[in-house]
Amino acid sequence: MPLALLALAIGAFGIGTTEFVIMGLLPEVAADFQVSIPTAGFLVTGYALGVVLGAPLMTALGTRIPRKRMLMLLMGLFVVGNVVSAVAPVFGVMVVGRVIASLAHGAFFGIGTVVAADLVAPHKKAGAIAMMFTGLTLANLVGVPLGTYIGQSIGWRTTFFAVAAIGVIGLLGVARLVPEQRQHEGVRLRDELAAFRNVQVLLAMGMTVLGFGGVFAAITYITPMMTEIAGYSASSVTWLLVLLGLGMVGGNLIGGKFADRRLMPLLYVSLGALAVVLALFTLTAHNKIASAVTIVLIGGLGFATVPPLQKRVLDQAAGAPTLASAANIGAFNLGNALSAWLGGLVIAAGLGYTAPNWVGAALAASALALAVVSGVLERRTVTPSRLVARHSPEPSLESASQR
Repeated sequence: MPLALLALAIGAFGIGTTEFVIMGLLPEVAADFQVSIPTAGFLVTGYALGVVLGAPLMTALGTRIPRKRMLMLLMGLFVVGNVVSAVAPVFGVMVVGRVIASLAHGAFFGIGTVVAADLVAPHKKAGAIAMMFTGLTLANLVGVPLGTYIGQSIGWRTTFFAVAAIGVIGLLGVARLVPEQRQHEGVRLRDELAAFRNVQVLLAMGMTVLGFGGVFAAITYITPMMTEIAGYSASSVTWLLVLLGLGMVGGNLIGGKFADRRLMPLLYVSLGALAVVLALFTLTAHNKIASAVTIVLIGGLGFATVPPLQKRVLDQAAGAPTLASAANIGAFNLGNALSAWLGGLVIAAGLGYTAPNWVGAALAASALALAVVSGVLERRTVTPSRLVARHSPEPSLESASQR
């Protein structure tokens, strides 16, 4: 794997850290700005919405810019957003900083996915994508717990300055290690938008929204679930999140390894198993050991779908994949927002803290159904061409002798 993937992974690490670290620092931020915890929650919601809207917008604006230069501009925007958050004098300015940083998120992963895939041979594309996304999984394993600890010990502003510094390192890495890639002639915004007329691209994005939404339906409410149901102390939640991160790292690497060989079977297995594990979480959440094991499995199975889904979009949007790839990153965040909202609804309805697991299981099962539909449509498209080739007339002996 080329060293350029390291630069992309560093950028992904910084972006993943700033996305999730705010969840552990909400009390400190709320106290500093003298706002309520629900109000401080707009820092999470605003970021997610910024990713959903910013992914296609920034990618569309960058269609005329070489991919390496666009990646550098996005990392610069990310650094600015985190510095604004770190120095924000009032809460509204911090919200603006979070939104600025979020605008870089989807486009960086979308364009970075295309760049990573172009750096390697065709049979290694999913592995290269997984290598870049390793930065995101390591952010959950290392960056978020460490950033939370720094924010609680020294001050939350220090955490955002540190994330901005990581962004600078990522920017320098892209400038130094990522090679210039030839712009594909004739690929315009109109061509990029045409990819969304492909039903297979839309099915892959639907799988992304529902499949990863299943994961976030459970982990969004993991703190009250583990403290109120499993019996863990509040201080133990950090280590449970580390276990979740370990599962994500392992699932991401496994997904990248097998997606290059058997992409659709991998999606069938991972989405089906994810639906089962999430349903079982309603039972295992009542036991400390069983719940810890389940958390690892949820992280692993959830992230095992990331490389194949990104590669699926690239394959189906061949020729103009950049905007579709970025939009699929937005789909991950749309799934996060949708599942968190649905999970909150069932808790508010009095169904208990384990009820979001049933929501997650239903979402994952729906993603599996879309995967099956996608596979059936693909086989129907391929089979007729094979039949034509099989029944084409063989050349006669006479014509062969004439040749």
